[in-house]
Amino acid sequence: MLMEKQIINTNNAPAPIGPYNQAVQSGNLLFVSGQIAINPETNQLVLDDIKTETHQVMKNLKGILTAAGMDFNNVLKTTIFIMNMNDFAQINEVYGSYFTSDFPARETVQVAALPKGVNVEISVIASK
Repeated sequence: MLMEKQIINTNNAPAPIGPYNQAVQSGNLLFVSGQIAINPETNQLVLDDIKTETHQVMKNLKGILTAAGMDFNNVLKTTIFIMNMNDFAQINEVYGSYFTSDFPARETVQVAALPKGVNVEISVIASK
């Protein structure tokens, strides 16, 4: 039996830059596409420093979670893609400030390149 899927899109996160949606909900599960540091109000990259960049990524994720009636407490799993593992501590500090307890499962992967030359991209899976 196929579950219905609902497309989640909001102006509080950047519009997709390819053939995908910001998020897809199926039943109680929400699959959020990887977010990078694009300010949805200006459509400009926020690359001042790694902490500011990570905050923008997390704000974009928050906008999508909110549009789906969820928040960071609903997040089950995250995937963090980073360009430089030397940035991990600063990214982790910012990332951790968005969760209060019962942290989600996670993997962090250093990659060779990310869209638009950003330094960090994060995706999440959440559940109501």
